[in-house]
Amino acid sequence: MSPGLDPYDADRPLRLGCACGQHGSADEHVQAKAAVATLQARSESEDFVARANAFIEAAVVKALFPQDAVRRRFLRAVGRSTAMAAIGSVLPLASLQAMAQDKAALEKKDLKIGFIPITCATPLIMAHPLGFYSKQGLNVEVVKTAGWALIRDKMLNKEYDATHFLSPMPLAISLGAGSNPVPMRVATIQNTNGQAITLANKHKDKRDPRQWKGFKFAVPFEYSMHNFLLRYYVAEAGLDPDRDIQIRVVPPPEMVANLRAGNIDGYLGPDPFNQRAVYEEIGFIHLLTKDLWNGHPCCAFGTSAEFIQKNPNTFAALFRAVMTSAAMAREAKNRELIAKVIAPQAYLNQPETVIAQVLTGRFADGLGKVQSVPDRADFDPMPWQSMAVWILTQMKRWGYVKGEVNYKQLAEQVFLLTDAKKTMAALDMQPPAGAYPKFTIMGKVFDPEKPEAYVSSFAIQRAA
Repeated sequence: MSPGLDPYDADRPLRLGCACGQHGSADEHVQAKAAVATLQARSESEDFVARANAFIEAAVVKALFPQDAVRRRFLRAVGRSTAMAAIGSVLPLASLQAMAQDKAALEKKDLKIGFIPITCATPLIMAHPLGFYSKQGLNVEVVKTAGWALIRDKMLNKEYDATHFLSPMPLAISLGAGSNPVPMRVATIQNTNGQAITLANKHKDKRDPRQWKGFKFAVPFEYSMHNFLLRYYVAEAGLDPDRDIQIRVVPPPEMVANLRAGNIDGYLGPDPFNQRAVYEEIGFIHLLTKDLWNGHPCCAFGTSAEFIQKNPNTFAALFRAVMTSAAMAREAKNRELIAKVIAPQAYLNQPETVIAQVLTGRFADGLGKVQSVPDRADFDPMPWQSMAVWILTQMKRWGYVKGEVNYKQLAEQVFLLTDAKKTMAALDMQPPAGAYPKFTIMGKVFDPEKPEAYVSSFAIQRAA
């Protein structure tokens, strides 16, 4: 690597920094700090109102029905929403202090959380400068990490307390696929959608994947949605991903440099590196992965089963912090400010305009068009167990796991959906119903109740 280049952004020289060392210039420092302050104020205001309303509603219901049994019968009979509508005119009087006193003592306050510098990690990253961790009594260091194999190893070696995962990684590690088996858990999905297939500019006349025989593609890790979606896409076009194309593992921050050097023809990668290729005028966005499966999982936030067992209160505090951050990230009105917050060197180290194009969904595609796709990236945190089942079917389809797979058992052990719903309810968010919704991938419905039939239905798969 040339002197003066950032290993997380090998093709872009570092600029003169600001006094704090996290921003490219004094102006960027001021702008980012202002964005943090704005988002913090917005978060605190919304949090105060939500908690205040919840407290007063509970107090009024208890005052009207002092006997627990009578109160419970009433709420069961009319439903919470109807009951709350009846007292909706009551002025909210907050008691955040009383709520805070209910929190159990934290077993561990000083934590290290790993992340890869991609927009998929937005909730986990922004929780740091916005103070969501510290509000839960946690002193968190978010550690920028070069690649997914290193993330895995640092979790296995207990150097990180929790981490940014690719959604398939906790399943693979729990199974012992690619590493020693260690039970891992997914607390939340970090992002849905948020990926794309990017091709080198020389392939603008090859938009049909049937023309890709012999192409070299990069994905960030074997156990990734990127790998499984790329395989799915080319197989639907009649290509065998193990014979007709080459798929290489390349850390996300190195994808743009490899595309420029001609080492690869394209990649199915995370943002902002799809948009960065357009920004650098070396590639174009062939398609967004939301066009393959709208709402697909990408990355996750999780930790080991051992950490949760030893530190249940700390884990609950982490859960609250990341869930609160995800709720803020989902709001379109916050996306431009969030881009300012996560752009600096300490986090993504990318041009703010690149990140803003990804988060707002208004972007140049490298083909001469400016597209508007508001849900290009989303941050729905629900770790649906049918997502885990789909991932396991693809691991089985392509030979990453052998023999019988207990799909539901693994899904329910690793993807902590019940905990996510409880945390949402405790934060006065409305948790969705169900656990195993069906999904449609490239027009084909996936029924999580019939995983083996789904695997067998594909004409192209790796021989057992």
